[in-house]
Amino acid sequence: MNASDSTGALRLGLEHSYAALPPRFYAEVAPVPARDPSLVIFNEPLAATLGLTAALAGVDKPRLAALFSGSELPADARPIAMAYAGHQFAHFVPQLGDGRALLLGERRASDGRLYDIQFKGSGRTPFSRDGDGRAAVGPMLREYVVSEAMHALGIPTTRSLAVVTTGEHVRREAPQPGAVLTRIASSHVRVGTFEFFSARGDTDGVRALLDYAIGRHFPELAGGTNAPLAFLQRVAGQQASLIAQWMSVGFIHGVMNTDNMAISGETIDYGPCAFMDHYDPRTVFSSIDHRGRYACGNQPAIAQWNLARLAESLLPLIDSDQGRAIATATTVIEAFIPQFDALFCDRLRLKLGLADAQDEDVDLINSLLSLMRESQADFTLAFRFLGDAALGASYEGSLRSLFKDENGLNAWLARWRSRLGADTRSAKDTREAMRKVNPAFIPRNHRVEAALTAASERGDLGPLRTLLAVVQQPFEDQPEHAEHMQPPLESERVLATFCGT
Repeated sequence: MNASDSTGALRLGLEHSYAALPPRFYAEVAPVPARDPSLVIFNEPLAATLGLTAALAGVDKPRLAALFSGSELPADARPIAMAYAGHQFAHFVPQLGDGRALLLGERRASDGRLYDIQFKGSGRTPFSRDGDGRAAVGPMLREYVVSEAMHALGIPTTRSLAVVTTGEHVRREAPQPGAVLTRIASSHVRVGTFEFFSARGDTDGVRALLDYAIGRHFPELAGGTNAPLAFLQRVAGQQASLIAQWMSVGFIHGVMNTDNMAISGETIDYGPCAFMDHYDPRTVFSSIDHRGRYACGNQPAIAQWNLARLAESLLPLIDSDQGRAIATATTVIEAFIPQFDALFCDRLRLKLGLADAQDEDVDLINSLLSLMRESQADFTLAFRFLGDAALGASYEGSLRSLFKDENGLNAWLARWRSRLGADTRSAKDTREAMRKVNPAFIPRNHRVEAALTAASERGDLGPLRTLLAVVQQPFEDQPEHAEHMQPPLESERVLATFCGT
């Protein structure tokens, strides 16, 4: 039976730790009710993880639509728009904030962790500037599909609980059906949140935010020696791991502004994101990234740049002597790229089926990536088929079909097989290990666009549901969905993605 108060209003067991911070951290604002809300998709497994199943038991689809569009608020919700700043394409904007998002509160899951429950597209807030505060159904479904695919790949990410259409249209390039996404996150504290207070010379605000972030994400750091520095180190480590995981599956975030980097180490804000088809570190999909700032291969350096902005915000707390603070923080920032390189190399070793580390591995990895780039080999399929090749030369056919330089591939395969010879695992065990880290299925851009077009223009959710089912089992053979494994034809290639605002 669901939990409700005496008036029948639902209660979701929400807590409000962020709303307990000083008022300058947020603005209290109610969502704009939707004209005619309709539930498009609801993530029942995630609801169960959050312990919401009982609270929503017996709630029908129309009421779920009202609840997750903001037309009916839970009795224990306290909606707030969070304040933050950010560097957008390296240009600092001192006030951004949730211009179309509202944090309803936090839900404590069965694992004891707090998770934010946030609306996206629920109307204007004091931070909306010239925006309409709304969202279109296509980008919200994109975030739903891609974030759930990332979760299935084992990569830290915000997740999606529901998408509801509003019965109204929003104007972007053309009128599109409006929608509200319900997003779940370990928190929505960003690098830009720290910048917001630092830019105002509000050291007390930075300190309060730091204490909150440590208490929520890294409680073991509280009370330790130089907790602000330890926090910076921990966030840097989380980001190095996250970017290494992104790049090991060919994911390109597309808009790595400081307001899109979560302190939690989760992937956040799926705007013009995409997965590479053929391998090229220069790949850019974002329609607004005209100079390739956020190209695939630039992501580690951009993460380091963003972390430097976080370090600047923390300087007064790291050391009262600015010179010492800068020197200490710089050590952390300078260590980031070597840290990323080591983590990325570890990920690629696993993708190559190497059970241990040897000095020659870096060159072996880079040589394969060079061959892939020269041949425009599909990034996902090359590694997936390499797993088959671990069984022996007679299993190399699919892999060879991706490469133009036969001699170069022969030479590389000889080196790789020699390197595998040092492993005590059987060929079958090596292949199985490789299949666990090399997905067969990713949300291919052309498949995503086709599914979104069918949903938003024709109201046909069939392609979306099929795509979602496929990408939620990325490492499994799915012969009935073999077409989802294939890269696009030239006529199907997606060359640009959009942020949706």
